[in-house]
Amino acid sequence: MTTIINNSVELLQDFKKMQGSLRLKILKMYFNANAGHIGCSLSCIDLMIASLLSHKEDNETFILSKGHAAAALYACLHEIGDISDEKLESYYKNGTDLPAHPAPNKVKGIPFATGSLGHGFPIATGIAQANKILENNDFTYVLMSDGETNEGTTWEAGHYAVANQLDNLIVMIDKNGLQGFGNTNAILGVSADAEKWKSIGFDVIDCDGHDVELLYQQIEYLKNRKNGLPKVIIANTVKGKGVSYMENKLEWHYLPMNAEQYERAQVDIQTKYFD
Repeated sequence: MTTIINNSVELLQDFKKMQGSLRLKILKMYFNANAGHIGCSLSCIDLMIASLLSHKEDNETFILSKGHAAAALYACLHEIGDISDEKLESYYKNGTDLPAHPAPNKVKGIPFATGSLGHGFPIATGIAQANKILENNDFTYVLMSDGETNEGTTWEAGHYAVANQLDNLIVMIDKNGLQGFGNTNAILGVSADAEKWKSIGFDVIDCDGHDVELLYQQIEYLKNRKNGLPKVIIANTVKGKGVSYMENKLEWHYLPMNAEQYERAQVDIQTKYFD
């Protein structure tokens, strides 16, 4: 298992340190590339710490369906040694293996391209189904945005997972309440809703998406529930989490940082996670 866990006493300190260090790494990548999509990476990085860095076994699959948050995925894969320092520095540059959205077969840990939102969940159900057929104990993890749950492929994949009793599938929804052009509840309504997912047959947990210790425990709980029900964690998050001027601001789905903003963002992260 790829894990940052040492023991129960050190658990919370390890998680908080990781939350800060990965955010700083993400901010550096975005600033050096003069790139946008910062807010969505900061909203879901804690979910990646709890799943990709703390639960996923080497033979299991993690899919980032919300491809806009590729920088968060690259930061995590760098953390575990699947991406070198040199390669990380090539983010967003000409000829890179680390483009704005994940590209397949370039880096260990990125098996599929997920630039078109909504594709990761259907792919994950297929992998989970294959693992059922092979009768192994491998889990499949997929991280989605709440905006993706507006899409028809989400509900087709959800019904497929229920019909095939894919209790080895763990779906995580980054519910930050914002998508491309506004608040999710003002576009097609809130489809990342616990009752909706329960009604089609999912095992559902609704919780704080920035409490990494809680997320870790909830994933552990769901993995031990061999009840024939696919799993979903609806994680209530904040877009731009950790950087005060980015939090809950739609524009930070798109904008790059200037030097002053980058400095302010670093100070915010240092204050929140290290001081």
